[in-house]
Amino acid sequence: MRIAVIGAGGVGGAFGAALAKAGADVTFVARGAHLKAMREHGLRVEGGRGETHINPTQATDDPASIGPVDYVLFCVKLWDVESAGAAIKPLVGPTTAVIPFQNGIDSAERLIPILGKQAVMGGVAQISATIAAPGVVRQVGTFMRLIFGELEGGKSARGEAFLGLCQKAGFDATHSDQIMTELWMKFILLATNAALTAATRTPLGILRDDPDIAPLFARAAAEVAAVGRARGVKLPDDATERTVGFTNAAPPTMMASMAHDLIRGNRIELPWLSGKVVALGRELGVPTPVHEVLYAVLKPFVDGKPGT
Repeated sequence: MRIAVIGAGGVGGAFGAALAKAGADVTFVARGAHLKAMREHGLRVEGGRGETHINPTQATDDPASIGPVDYVLFCVKLWDVESAGAAIKPLVGPTTAVIPFQNGIDSAERLIPILGKQAVMGGVAQISATIAAPGVVRQVGTFMRLIFGELEGGKSARGEAFLGLCQKAGFDATHSDQIMTELWMKFILLATNAALTAATRTPLGILRDDPDIAPLFARAAAEVAAVGRARGVKLPDDATERTVGFTNAAPPTMMASMAHDLIRGNRIELPWLSGKVVALGRELGVPTPVHEVLYAVLKPFVDGKPGT
């Protein structure tokens, strides 16, 4: 089974390495020092699940050099969706499945005009991992799960085949027949936790134990759920409670990737997270006061550290 991983950061690096270790033919598309280190020393994933070292690692900065594959794990940052989507056209054959495992809720709809409706599935990645050094991905905790499915609902042969490979790789995986619900459940969690950990530059453990901050998790999550329901998404009645429950059970040192990017002075995905919640709320007439404040205080950092 041939797999191309577009973006070998925390998500793409960790899941791609696990799939490669399980025997899949995996090629990583990366750039810069990270690509150089993978070519010279392989890709190392370390953390709560132990260490995986893929050496040699198949890695390139040219998707066209790979040729058509069975699956594309599309893991680039949200501002690169269109440019990366155009670049991976040579990877897409008649049966190729492109699965965006990104933050936000609109990656699939942004890829369809570029790659065609048949090629694109929906995907959710649940992991806390980041690039610790060139060629090294570090995971926080042990939780590692992929959820994927056809955008129109139902299950497919390609989804079942990918599920089997994920199970062989040893991480949790679900082939969902309601991927839009799954996408929004992650969006509720991530839009909330990303904004709060980024705005405070503080990990979850400290925030959820603070009596003045802890209630914001439930309020912010409820706003996203209300927006989703107003948009016609079928969400469980206890969507907010599930989100808060996951946050309370997460490792205390966990911070969303947006918070790590902010601390490093890098560009952040705010417009597609709290910014998207606020925009949809205004469009649909749903109040989003917590996300409006979080979006406002983080907006100066959207393109990186102000003044740099």
